[in-house]
Amino acid sequence: MTAACIFMGGCSGGNGYFDEPVSKSDFLMDTYMTVTVYNGSSSAPEKALSRAGELEKKWSVTDSSSEIYAADHSGGKPVTLSEDTADLVSFALSMNEKTDGALDISLYPVLREWGFTTGEYRVPEDSRITELLESVGCEKLSLDGRDITVPDGMSIDLGSVGKGRAGDEMIKTLKENGVTSAMLDLGGNIQLLGSKPDGSDFRIAVRHPSGEGNLAKVEVSDCAVITSGGYERFFEQDGNIYWHILDPKTGCPAHSGVVSATVIGKSGTLCDALSTSLFVMGTERAADLWRASDDFDYILVTDDGRAVITEGIENSFTLYDEFSSMTVEVVRREK
Repeated sequence: MTAACIFMGGCSGGNGYFDEPVSKSDFLMDTYMTVTVYNGSSSAPEKALSRAGELEKKWSVTDSSSEIYAADHSGGKPVTLSEDTADLVSFALSMNEKTDGALDISLYPVLREWGFTTGEYRVPEDSRITELLESVGCEKLSLDGRDITVPDGMSIDLGSVGKGRAGDEMIKTLKENGVTSAMLDLGGNIQLLGSKPDGSDFRIAVRHPSGEGNLAKVEVSDCAVITSGGYERFFEQDGNIYWHILDPKTGCPAHSGVVSATVIGKSGTLCDALSTSLFVMGTERAADLWRASDDFDYILVTDDGRAVITEGIENSFTLYDEFSSMTVEVVRREK
């Protein structure tokens, strides 16, 4: 399904920027993607979306012609991947180690059992989750160069990193077409190329974990701002709410005390992976990982009503007026 294409202007002003931004949208990777450029080639948005479409065909877990589908249905035999796919799988495996298993691309059968991939929601029996978890674990996968072996009975899904990598590839495409100022809205994943045409930062809203309205804004340029929250996909049964972000160790919705995780950094791929991981890890483990790194910042909203942010965005983070009384804790390099 393709969304209506919206083009605004297209004539370049004397300063190299369009009189009006040029935008195009499409439905890819199970979400609406919108590319808005402020300069460069007016055909750049379409080319960027086309690149995302190429990657979706390789990474779809349900398309029988995709590389991931082939690996998942290989019966445990090696499958040769393209460079795009092998590189992303390699990244996901390294993030599994870095996050102590909080990010796990082999969790797909458990997500499917909960109905989060089909919309047919249900709470699985404990025995069924235990059975499925026997076939979960990135350490069981083998990646030798571009050859992957997915053991029989296992399945992988790149959904936790795919949109972020697609965004990075789309940014590359825009640069190749002369764009130096752009915004990508990939179903809530925001990726920015450069700054606004006037040189100022973009103002990006962070949604409230309730899913209704915005909690805060960050003023940033040339980076990704990616959020994972329970409000994105959930169901209610017998008075209990179950969300789609699962803890790979339990096979159940993660309850780490974090209800929303926003990650900000240069790499969309990294931010996508970490937004899920930090949600699972909780505030203490997230702080430890951040202190051991130098390539991202974060905003965590906790179930007791706090906002926990890292010092790198302290001066660019602002709560909206209706939430101005919320406690904001700043994580620093030195405790």
